[in-house]
Amino acid sequence: MVLRVDAVRARLLKLEEVISRLEEIERAGVATPGGTFRDAWAVERGLQLGAEIVLDVGNHVLSAHFGVSAEDHEDVIAQLERCGVISHELRERLKGLGGFRNILVHDYLRLDPDRVAAHLARAPRDFSDFVVALRAWLEGLQTR
Repeated sequence: MVLRVDAVRARLLKLEEVISRLEEIERAGVATPGGTFRDAWAVERGLQLGAEIVLDVGNHVLSAHFGVSAEDHEDVIAQLERCGVISHELRERLKGLGGFRNILVHDYLRLDPDRVAAHLARAPRDFSDFVVALRAWLEGLQTR
């Protein structure tokens, strides 16, 4: 498999759009537990989409550039650190993203509004730092 740099960049741009929308929702203060179902769905969809992009980009980089197959979503994050794509600090902040994504997608009956609000409070920064790390890594490839 070949690393598709343009595809990675396009996904990072989409992640920036998701980040912007999540920040907008957070600023509006509509994502607190007990808000409307529309607000809750917007937050959940934004968090899910952000997580999907992070994991998709990470999985593509791992398989296409490093020849690594992650065992699961959590392993994508761990392998990105092992390969030097993201820092240990960012890995620690992203830890649990795969499990949270799975709850959003498959186990929505157990979705805790307080946990969703907690993820919303930190996701824009975590996702932004992921974008910065991936762009820096891509730039490093071009200078070699």
